[in-house]
Amino acid sequence: MSVEKCRWGFLSTAEIGFKNWKAINLSGNGTVVAVASRDSSRSQEFIDQCQSYVPFQQAPQALGSYQELIDHPEVDAVYIPLPTGMRKEWVIKAANAGKHVLCEKPCAINATDLKTMIDACENNNVQFMDGVMYMHTDRLASMRSTLDDSDSIGELRRIAVQFSFCAPDGFKEENIRTDPDLEPHGCLGDLGWYTIRFILWAMNYQMPQSVTGRILTDYRRTPSTESVPMEFSGDLVFENGVSASFYNSFITEHQQWANLSGSKGNLTVSDLVLPFHSNCLDYRVSQPRFNVYGCDFNMEDHSQTITTQEYSSAAHSAGETKLFTRFSSIATSGRREPQWPDYSLKTQQVLDKCYESARNGSRSMSF
Repeated sequence: MSVEKCRWGFLSTAEIGFKNWKAINLSGNGTVVAVASRDSSRSQEFIDQCQSYVPFQQAPQALGSYQELIDHPEVDAVYIPLPTGMRKEWVIKAANAGKHVLCEKPCAINATDLKTMIDACENNNVQFMDGVMYMHTDRLASMRSTLDDSDSIGELRRIAVQFSFCAPDGFKEENIRTDPDLEPHGCLGDLGWYTIRFILWAMNYQMPQSVTGRILTDYRRTPSTESVPMEFSGDLVFENGVSASFYNSFITEHQQWANLSGSKGNLTVSDLVLPFHSNCLDYRVSQPRFNVYGCDFNMEDHSQTITTQEYSSAAHSAGETKLFTRFSSIATSGRREPQWPDYSLKTQQVLDKCYESARNGSRSMSF
């Protein structure tokens, strides 16, 4: 029985496209038909490299402009990893051409722009989704069951999450993530999208009552007059009393952990965004007990590791593959899933408020 396939076009030859090329190949219901850059030779080079590792039966077409991809009659969905400062224009053009849109993060410069982008997709009956891969893992679904079982964690009271990496030499002057015109939010945009999304996910997408943000370290690239955050921390307070904090950085080495604390226990995941290389993903649930026996004061470890059988990457069961499988299924079904653009918009709104707070002396910002 043949499966209807979503026909993908890549709007840019950004490095993340190599990973997503393979994910589409593994998805079972998608294929890449075209790749566009501002130079067809660059598109062809990208295609040749990808085909040498993970070939499609028919090599995709190399295009020399983004508009060619938008106008391509055999493209159903467009993957857009362009710099944030360029995304609004091309998301709207793709939507108006009837193409479904998978957009890298952060999705927009601000929530007003993102709302315009989402409206364009809704008006043209096409799906909008951002590229947060961990949202599609079985582990996240398992963690939700643990949070909701009332016994493992109890009443959720505190969320803490960090995503960081120590940028290599040359990053500040050469990488677009320090260019205020292309990526004005710096580490908050690149890494904070994941940490804020996790907090909102844990809260079932309830919006915070107030937020504060702080730029701990910034960098201004010559000759720009604007700086971007290199190290950022944020705090969120929710109406039900839950508090949350996040930390993002380009100057501290790889960490991507999250901790959820409750009245009965806590849940910890140490590799939230990019799972450690393995054929399974896991997280830890702990319910430590403090006991006193005469002169002995003992903190006892009562914990369990919960595992889901799925590969970390580059496999049929990996999160990035499941993302493209789900998106392709939506695109070919004719039925939109409205929760995905809603998740993106809420994430952007919180990110904007945190950034606004940081640029205004870390003043508390209300929703």
